Amino acid sequence: MAHRPKRTFRQRRAYSSDSDSAEEPSAEAGVPGEQANPAPAEEGPPPGGGRAEAAERRLRGRGPRGRGRGLVWASSRRATGAALRAGGGPDVPESRTVDISTDEDDETHHSSETKDNQSSSSDSSSSLEEEFSSIVNIPDAAFVQAARRKRELARAREDYISLDLKHTSTIPGVKKNSDEDSQSEPDDYEKRIPFTSKPQTLRQRMAEETTTRNEETSDESQEDENQDIWEQQQMRKAVKIITEGQDTDLSCCSESQTVKKFDTSISFPPVNLEIIKKQLNTRLTLLQDTHRSHLREYERYIQDIKSSKSTIQNLENSSNQALNFKFYKSMKIYVENLIDCLNEKIISIQEIESSMHALLLKQAMTFMKRRQDELKHESTYLQQLSRTAETSTNGSLAICEKTQWILEEIESRRTRRRQARALSGKCDHQEGTSSDEELSSADMTDFQKSQGDILQDHKKILEDVHDDFCNIQTILLKFQQWREKFPDSYYEAFISLCIPKLLNPLIRVQLIDWNPLKFDSVGLKQMPWFTSIEEFMDSSMEDSKKEDSSDKKILSVVINKTIIPRLTDFVEFIWDPLSTSQTTSLITHCRMVLEEHSTSENEVSKGKEDLLKSIVARMKKAIEDDVFIPLYPKSAVENKTSPHSKFQERQFWSGLKLFHNILLWNGLLPDDTLQELALGKLLNRYLLIALLNAILDPGVVKKCNQIAAYLPEKWFENSAMRTSIPQLENFIQFLLQSAHKLSKSEFRDEVKEIILTLVKIKALNQAESFIEEYHLDHLKSVIKEV
Repeated sequence: MAHRPKRTFRQRRAYSSDSDSAEEPSAEAGVPGEQANPAPAEEGPPPGGGRAEAAERRLRGRGPRGRGRGLVWASSRRATGAALRAGGGPDVPESRTVDISTDEDDETHHSSETKDNQSSSSDSSSSLEEEFSSIVNIPDAAFVQAARRKRELARAREDYISLDLKHTSTIPGVKKNSDEDSQSEPDDYEKRIPFTSKPQTLRQRMAEETTTRNEETSDESQEDENQDIWEQQQMRKAVKIITEGQDTDLSCCSESQTVKKFDTSISFPPVNLEIIKKQLNTRLTLLQDTHRSHLREYERYIQDIKSSKSTIQNLENSSNQALNFKFYKSMKIYVENLIDCLNEKIISIQEIESSMHALLLKQAMTFMKRRQDELKHESTYLQQLSRTAETSTNGSLAICEKTQWILEEIESRRTRRRQARALSGKCDHQEGTSSDEELSSADMTDFQKSQGDILQDHKKILEDVHDDFCNIQTILLKFQQWREKFPDSYYEAFISLCIPKLLNPLIRVQLIDWNPLKFDSVGLKQMPWFTSIEEFMDSSMEDSKKEDSSDKKILSVVINKTIIPRLTDFVEFIWDPLSTSQTTSLITHCRMVLEEHSTSENEVSKGKEDLLKSIVARMKKAIEDDVFIPLYPKSAVENKTSPHSKFQERQFWSGLKLFHNILLWNGLLPDDTLQELALGKLLNRYLLIALLNAILDPGVVKKCNQIAAYLPEKWFENSAMRTSIPQLENFIQFLLQSAHKLSKSEFRDEVKEIILTLVKIKALNQAESFIEEYHLDHLKSVIKEV
């Protein structure tokens, strides 16, 4: 479809500004076929008479086509009139005729474009043309040519500014110049009156809004400004995409386009051949350096490739690789089989361990319950005996059969122990210091039978296992071969951390029949697993001076993970702190374990802390549950052969025995802990009260000397000490009180024993005061010797 050519003249709105303003929006909107309502004409007839005005109104009512023709017609009239005035031609009516002819010529030119519109409204247009022809005379071709010549003369006089718009005429036989349809620049009074602001592009509108917003928000915080800048950037990005796709008509709407021009005022430094040569030489030098570095890298890569190829060739040609692979494969298979074997046997090991532990726990609970029951029945019997002696004259007492049987059983065991001591030559034994750990023949037979059954099952655990998988020495020999042949891979595999876990089940098998509470138990250092690990550690290829050697820690890890937990179980559930034999044997094993562990690893392990805590807790429980020293009237204990006196003596020496067993842990437990247990809880709370209520005699002095003998000498090694430790203050006061009483009686020889006791426990100030008070000058030499 052909497009209508652009108009050759600009519009003039001198006569009807209202109608033009009403028509301009519809033309700008670009909606074809929209018919604007005609606005009322301004007051006063236009020049040229009423008939021309009527014709103009009819043309305006013909829709967009008629409106366009009317506008063109008005512009042609102005242009022709100006040309005729310049040439001194016809008057105004003649110019109208020429204008109409020119308009008709343009109608003929656009007939091809408006063919459809004319065909759709042929009836209405024919009637209008008849009416129009009756009003206006249509000029002929000669007249039109004359008018065109006049316009060319006007262009030659520069009355118009050419727009260089070209199009060919549709009238045959008529030639048009290239600038025929150009439009001259209207005069100032003919310019379009801008009733609305010119349309702005999106960039211009955004820039204007940004400027306004920045002016309004100049006093806002920096955070709001940053947010606005970010939003503007995002909007500009979006607008840039939209603006690039817009039609070129948007750029034509701008009033003027600025063209950047080269600023000739800028001066550049002079350029000569030497400068160019110098820059080229610099560039050439840089390229040569880069090339040389690349060559060096290339040569290094070539050397690496050659070295890798030679290494690969050597490995391929080496005959030991097959043997190495065979060794690693055999070790892998061996370790897998060992793990499978241990996983299968671990359940049986745990069951037998539990059975042995339950048997020993049952025996320990039997001894503890029997001692508490006997103590309860004997104390009750003596209380009843005291009440009967006060209320009855005949002295007979009716007791139940169970109490009678328990008392007889207690006395029979004591008789057997006295006979055994007499045969062994121990005549200085005190009643109450022996451990009552005797079982009846039936109980002993039952215990031995159960223990034998467990040991038989213990032997069957590994009887179907080859020595390579159950002998610790053989297992360590395998890893020793690995360490000797391939030490790098051995240490990289952290075998020293794996060996304790592999040996743990096998060591537990050897510890099933091991009782650290028995005085004749085998020491850990004499066990096969201990010697095997020591030999493996001694044969290590690492530097022996290296303290943090990984293989040197194997034994400490085994002790920490396997031995200490087993000792902790014995302490918590089986150990009797009142038994000196059990305590001595336990201390022997704990000292070896803790000292060995401390020499191998400086930091305190959690297993060691748990063991020490369990020892302290068990001794506290023994003090609270097993120590009982009754207090009787002096009339009841004056006779040393009376049941009350014997029972009180036995209970005192039993408490003193526990006092000794607690202090045997000196060196393993902290001094503060031992002083709190032995002195604070036992001596001051039980033993000293019994001494204060006892009859003062040489026996009391003997007991005090025994207490001082049990105290560790390490506590009094400081030669500058003049006073003893604070926990012994009550004991020192009791010694001074006893010395004062004995000095006035016939037991003056015991006073020296008390002074020696004070000197031993470093109560030198109190001893000197007592010597000066009683003028015991012969004892000053004892203090001087200290």
